[in-house]
Amino acid sequence: MNITDGLDGLAAGVTLIIAVFFTIVAMTRGEWEYIKIFSSIVSGGCLGFLAFNTYPAKVFMGDTGSLALGGAVGAIAILMKMPLILLIVGGIYVIEALSVMIQVLSFKLTGKRVFKMAPIHHHFELSGWKEVKVVWVFWGVTVLLCIIGFFALRLKFY
Repeated sequence: MNITDGLDGLAAGVTLIIAVFFTIVAMTRGEWEYIKIFSSIVSGGCLGFLAFNTYPAKVFMGDTGSLALGGAVGAIAILMKMPLILLIVGGIYVIEALSVMIQVLSFKLTGKRVFKMAPIHHHFELSGWKEVKVVWVFWGVTVLLCIIGFFALRLKFY
C-alpha cells in the first residue's frame, strides 16, 4: 500500500474502492457487523481525505497514513477470512510492488531498467500520461478488479 502513495489521490482512492468492496461483502453476512462498520469508517475517512488530496493536493498522506490504511485493509481481509481475495481486489497494490521488485532485480542482474521509473505509476507519468489520468485509470482498474472479486466470491445479494 505504501508504494502506491505517490500521486495525488492514488492511494486514498484505491483504498476507498477496496474498503467499499469489503463493506458490501460484509453486508452479506450478519456475523460481520463490526467489520462492516470498520470498513465503512475506513471508506469515509478515505473519502473525506480525498477532498483535500486530489490534484493538486493540499494535504499529503505520508507513510503514517498509507501504512495505517494498508494495515486496515489487510486486517479487514484477514478478519473476513479472505486474504487471497485481497490479491484480486488489491491488484493495484500487487502491480505497484511487483514493478519495484522487477526494476530492482533487473537493474541488479543486468544493469538495465525495465521501467522508466518504479513504481509503475511514475513510469506512466514519464511516458507522457498526466497525473490525473494515471490516477483515474488506476481507480478504474481497481473498480474492475472489485467486480471480478464479487464474481470470485459468488455472492448472493437476495
